[in-house]
Amino acid sequence: MTGRAGGGQGGAQGGNRGGGEVLFEFQRVGSYMKVIAIDPATGTEVSVAGPATGSTELLKRTAVNKLQFVLNRAAAAKAPGR
Repeated sequence: MTGRAGGGQGGAQGGNRGGGEVLFEFQRVGSYMKVIAIDPATGTEVSVAGPATGSTELLKRTAVNKLQFVLNRAAAAKAPGR
């Protein structure tokens, strides 16, 4: 199952560098759900997992926050003076 949604506004500053679009992929693996969040502009992807019976919105928010963290860390590593 694949979905599209606007980049998360929840939490991390700096936001998604790809203009706010995030692609989601959901994979049920036994008793848990794996959510993959992809920034289409950079091709960066992260994954999180949680109970399959839990909230998909919470998993999406968690994945977006992790993606924003990874993108911000990559941007900081490329910043001058590093």
